Amino acid sequence: MHTDIVAEIGSNWEGNLVKAKKLINECKNAGANAVKFQMWRATDLYSSNHPSWKFIKKSEITFENAKKLKQICDKQKIEFYCSAFYPEAIDYLETLGVKRYKIASRTCLLKDPFSKETLVKKANTKKPIIVSMGMGGNKQQIQKIFSKNKLLFCYCISEYPLEFKKINWTNALKFDGFSDHTLGITAPIFFATLKKSKKVKNIMIEKHVKLKNSKGPDASTSIDTEQLSRMIDTIRLIETSKF
Repeated sequence: MHTDIVAEIGSNWEGNLVKAKKLINECKNAGANAVKFQMWRATDLYSSNHPSWKFIKKSEITFENAKKLKQICDKQKIEFYCSAFYPEAIDYLETLGVKRYKIASRTCLLKDPFSKETLVKKANTKKPIIVSMGMGGNKQQIQKIFSKNKLLFCYCISEYPLEFKKINWTNALKFDGFSDHTLGITAPIFFATLKKSKKVKNIMIEKHVKLKNSKGPDASTSIDTEQLSRMIDTIRLIETSKF
């Protein structure tokens, strides 16, 4: 079995390229296959009255920053890709040569500005698409839009943090991906173990990752890179185990 392990950085780079580079380097050293960022325009998704507005605005990834982050990842030989929330972001990411795209749970609801246009743009790239539908949405509609793309759906419950006991493992095993929001590393390790026992060949695990001293809205529900390293080491051991 091979597990594609994605470190979801999200806003944990805190709008600081020095921190972003440190986080990317540590994720690479931990053994992650890819790092994922979120490319959105704050004014599309949030009100300026939001209690974390200043942090949200600061964490917005501009085209210039996307290019720099991609260059850092290329140098470290770790894949860079994004959840992108507006059509022009797709156009720009295509110029950077990203290999795939993520669709966030909220985008599947088609309620945010430009959601449908963004999905169509991603579909037109013909590249692999990873989908989380933790907030709901119409799966058949998503499949129709991406009929010409390789799709991987992630089991996801959009609660931050998610209580372990709320995971329906029977349902989770129907998915080849797991976008995990629990605290700690037990849930993704358990998912990998169950999948190994079912002799599944390829799975994906996505986990929010931060630096130890990170602040901001995502930090409280993210693991640090030391925990990421322990999680990956355990999953790699599971992959080679015989049972």
